[in-house]
Amino acid sequence: MNKLKKTIPDAPGIYLFKDASGTVIYIGKAKSLKNRVSSYFLKQYTDWKVKSLMAEQADIDYILTGSETEALLLEAQLIQEHRPKFNVLLKDGQPYLYLLFTQENPPQLTLVRNKKAKGTYFGPFLEKIPARKTLNYLIKTFQLQLCNKKIENGCLDYHLGLCAGNCRTNFDLDGYLFRLSLAQELLKNKSEAFKRLLEEKIILYSKNLEFEKAKHLRDYLENIDTIFNTLHVRFYETKFSNQAYAATTPVGMVADDYDQTAHELQELLALPCAPLTIDCFDISHFQGSFHVGSCVRFARGKADKNNLRRFRIKTVAQQDDYAALQEIVSRRYKNTNNFPDLIVIDGGKGQRNAALSVLSPEKKAVCIGLAKREETIFCDAYPEGIILDQKTDAARLLIALRDYAHHFAISYHRKKRTTRA
Repeated sequence: MNKLKKTIPDAPGIYLFKDASGTVIYIGKAKSLKNRVSSYFLKQYTDWKVKSLMAEQADIDYILTGSETEALLLEAQLIQEHRPKFNVLLKDGQPYLYLLFTQENPPQLTLVRNKKAKGTYFGPFLEKIPARKTLNYLIKTFQLQLCNKKIENGCLDYHLGLCAGNCRTNFDLDGYLFRLSLAQELLKNKSEAFKRLLEEKIILYSKNLEFEKAKHLRDYLENIDTIFNTLHVRFYETKFSNQAYAATTPVGMVADDYDQTAHELQELLALPCAPLTIDCFDISHFQGSFHVGSCVRFARGKADKNNLRRFRIKTVAQQDDYAALQEIVSRRYKNTNNFPDLIVIDGGKGQRNAALSVLSPEKKAVCIGLAKREETIFCDAYPEGIILDQKTDAARLLIALRDYAHHFAISYHRKKRTTRA
């Protein structure tokens, strides 16, 4: 029988089942991670999909979130990104919806699935019906509907109080923009006074036996609450990027006996102690632009989620990997005593020398360079370099660490380019 070996917290978040290679095969959400994950190991499932999942899973990871709503949004994002084999829903298409105040002339309020157009966005939201009803409510309440007609005295919808009146020759643009700003402020501020006004209207309609109108307002109130609850979590698509990267990226890991691997490293590199914590730095850019850097840490051979760092290069305008490395190494260890036992620089002698120039004297001896070409190590013991024996656990650990840092930098680099595009 499967046993749950990890201690899972009693808190909201998402959980990830992985196979023996570290690939994510299922992602789920929970109000209580502890209760939900434990249930997989306590129940006797008849569903063949769950049986197959439990037979194939070899490890479990998790990401804590601030609320169940945040977990729901993060689950949808990661399922679409990683498409785990045992997840059926949310794989296809863009899972999110956004309320958008466009920058058109005149601007308007609309519902979109992608953040392509310029404007002010509210979201993301997963549930289409509450988002659509809230959109319709705001458009009707603030008279924001725009039409494509041109009628001197306005179209029929205008006289019914629905159309904003852009069909008229004397369209009151200032009044429309003011009402649009009121709708935007409502979404920003979650006005309790506005909700009270709705509730008072519901009571009034009920007293006057106008039950249909009261029912519509109750629907609006319920949907606006859903929207506000989602906005309250302030979720954005890169909010958990570091934790998600650490939880979903397979690491080509080494021997089970890490102490033995650490002693191999100590002997190979002539280190003062066996390295239990190792940091690795990498730089990424695209044709000399979008400079970013990364620093990842392995603790006893495994990625340490709390010590992943991404850097936007601030002081280097042109392509200069040496200067970029100096910047991120300096920033990583500024005002901290949280130094690792070993520092690995992705690069050769030049990159290592650049890092050495900003390290304190006691740290220079534990800084090495690892060049991809023939997997060559540069360190105090081998200043001209030595080619690693890739059959050893020590070599496999260093290569896994270097590749992890490289992919971490690349993932951040892609996000920066996408955001700038």
